[in-house]
Amino acid sequence: GNLLKEIVPFSKYPSVSLTALCTDISTNILLAGSKEGYIMRWSIGSFFEDLQKSKNQVKEELCWRAHSTKVVDLFHEEEKNVVVTASIDGSVRIWHATNGYYLGYFGQPRKFELSEISELILPCDINKFPTIIKEESKYMEEKKKSEYPLILDREK
Repeated sequence: GNLLKEIVPFSKYPSVSLTALCTDISTNILLAGSKEGYIMRWSIGSFFEDLQKSKNQVKEELCWRAHSTKVVDLFHEEEKNVVVTASIDGSVRIWHATNGYYLGYFGQPRKFELSEISELILPCDINKFPTIIKEESKYMEEKKKSEYPLILDREK
């Protein structure tokens, strides 16, 4: 019950209220559902390796819109590599855990196809494709460290 470390995870999107959390069995991945229907996947494995290292980070890897309303529960099924999400709209949907691709919903007339995805489809109420967040290159990190002072040019 003691706080080991307090962090603010970096996210591409503005912070929203998280309504559901789960991890994989080995605690390398954290999945979070939001009030606005998004699912975010963070890599947290390096964070738990050595709590004294400040370089250990929680890195967002993937974000996708799973529902048009609040996510109330989710879980990660590692054997099948899927994420199951539930929303206050009453829908329960299945997603590919690695890339956020939509696989189907509970109650659909066809069987779930959990093999490789040949075509990217979305549920009828979602119009945003999953966003894979890549690590920034070292060049960008160097650029951020540089200072660009403002200089007044009276001729312009």
